[in-house]
Amino acid sequence: MEDIDVVIHTAAMKHVDVCEYNPFEAVKTNTLGLQNIVDTAIDENVQRVVFTSSDKAVNPANTMGTTKLLGEKLITAGNNHRGDRDLRLSSVRFGNIINSSQSVIPIFTDQIREGGPVTLTDERMTRFFLTYDDVFDLVSQAIETMQGGEVFVYKMPAIKIEDLAKAMIETLAPEFGYEPSEIDIDVIGRRPGETFHEEIMTEREARRARENDSMYAIQPEMADFQTETRTVGFTDSTEIVLSSENAPKLSKDEIMKLLKENGAMAGADESFSNAESESDTASEEQSVSFDETNVREISNE
Repeated sequence: MEDIDVVIHTAAMKHVDVCEYNPFEAVKTNTLGLQNIVDTAIDENVQRVVFTSSDKAVNPANTMGTTKLLGEKLITAGNNHRGDRDLRLSSVRFGNIINSSQSVIPIFTDQIREGGPVTLTDERMTRFFLTYDDVFDLVSQAIETMQGGEVFVYKMPAIKIEDLAKAMIETLAPEFGYEPSEIDIDVIGRRPGETFHEEIMTEREARRARENDSMYAIQPEMADFQTETRTVGFTDSTEIVLSSENAPKLSKDEIMKLLKENGAMAGADESFSNAESESDTASEEQSVSFDETNVREISNE
């Protein structure tokens, strides 16, 4: 980190089931790796450190979320160990990034391309989503406004994963030569450590949150950081929807608009043009409907 001004730490084991299977490596990567970053940033006189956390750090129910929560604690406490250096360390909390590698959207796309079924762990599941542009905005604002120790959270829309699956089937099935009614949704049961809903902050954190038009800044709880001057450009928050369960959900049309605007459907046309199938496809203007009977439950275990 010699001669480096800003460090954005993104390296992590991010998949819940992988971390549940191997918590030993999750701790080494997500926790001890971050501690090395903090120590080195202090030694090398870095000016700003941003740690990329997750909404799974809120009331964590799995190893991945627990390591991210501990990471936030390490970052906040790092401000206590900087001495008189001009170093500030803060965290940013992400939801699900649209079209990120090995995430649900490319998985659903591949399953639809193969003719289904689309696998859904539970019909009730909801998640917060943000785009790569949102990520850039969140990190940039954090770097510009941080005073040290805050956790920044973007104001993200919530999506019911079943609605996401249905919207993608209605849009992509014709592109791959299928009728939407031909693509089943199989409910396979929750994976280890998986939750029905996500939260952006705890009730306790909400009492310390400030906000601007696009994000929240959770002020550090440690007494050493309680000053009159807090995160620049933010005001005290009034109403915060904490859980994806209670947050307003995007409609299927809004979901597809969001995906198309952010390139999540870009691979569909290319994949279809390279396919060997000669089946006729419906035009983009053709109206398609989804049959509720396509959803079938495989297991609740």
